[in-house]
Amino acid sequence: MKIEEQKELISGFKHLELLANQVVEGFISGMHKSPFHGFSAEFAEHKTYNVGESTKHIDWKLFAKTDRLYTKRFEEETNLRCHLIIDNSSSMHYPKLESNQPFYESKIGFSVLASAVLMSLLKKQRDAVGLSVFSDNYEYYAPEKGSDRHHRMLLHKLEDLLVSPKQAKSTDTITFLHQIAEKMHRRSMIVIFTDMFQEDNQEALFNALQHLKHNKHKVVLFHVIDEKRELNFDFDNTPRKFIDIETGEIVNLFAENVKEEYEKTLQSYFKSLSMACAQNKIKYVPVNVGANFEKILTTYLAEKQMFG
Repeated sequence: MKIEEQKELISGFKHLELLANQVVEGFISGMHKSPFHGFSAEFAEHKTYNVGESTKHIDWKLFAKTDRLYTKRFEEETNLRCHLIIDNSSSMHYPKLESNQPFYESKIGFSVLASAVLMSLLKKQRDAVGLSVFSDNYEYYAPEKGSDRHHRMLLHKLEDLLVSPKQAKSTDTITFLHQIAEKMHRRSMIVIFTDMFQEDNQEALFNALQHLKHNKHKVVLFHVIDEKRELNFDFDNTPRKFIDIETGEIVNLFAENVKEEYEKTLQSYFKSLSMACAQNKIKYVPVNVGANFEKILTTYLAEKQMFG
């Protein structure tokens, strides 16, 4: 069943896990095999099989050729560890949705559902998942674990993000990315969901992203925006009142008077961000929350940009 056919069913957060599992099942059924392999157990070499050892990693193809039992030895025996990071500032609760719009067409809604989908995929592999949520403070932290109880706890927290009060909350991305980086001691996949609207200090921001790469972590940045309004500044030429939902500041203007300069400035910033990610080997995934959710997420999964 396609997401578009379920809008009434999933207009609220109560079916978050159901929807996430349906997206995962649809993705896996469309693939010959899941791309989620090879990161947590990288093959190093063969070793002679000793009687009494587990037969789980015996290389049967090699046995057929040599008539001897060998097992594959791996560089790291633990499963994948993944830490999800969600920006919960007020700007992430934009745009304000109509009653008939599904929750994942807001920036926070997309981030929550995408996180739930990734959690569902990782749960199938018995991998460990952790979660951090930040805005103007470090709102929530849970270390990486793989138990069912932990999975339920994280789902509950994700649901809370959809119904929490939308009071004015700014973003202190730089501070909290550094704090999260300090908590990550074992090699992990780190996935960030943010609109990247924060302090005007690009160098400090890029340094914070680079910090997340220490200890050989793999980092994916989902840059979530409402392309129509936030990038293309698509408003008619009537006087409008623009309100900063994080500070409450009000600006009255004609949109067309600033449209060209606004778009030029924002596109330059996004380009710098993309280049900084490329230089630091961070996967940069621009997301327009008004586009098709399944297409956005499954495209990047299929291209193995997440765990390839």
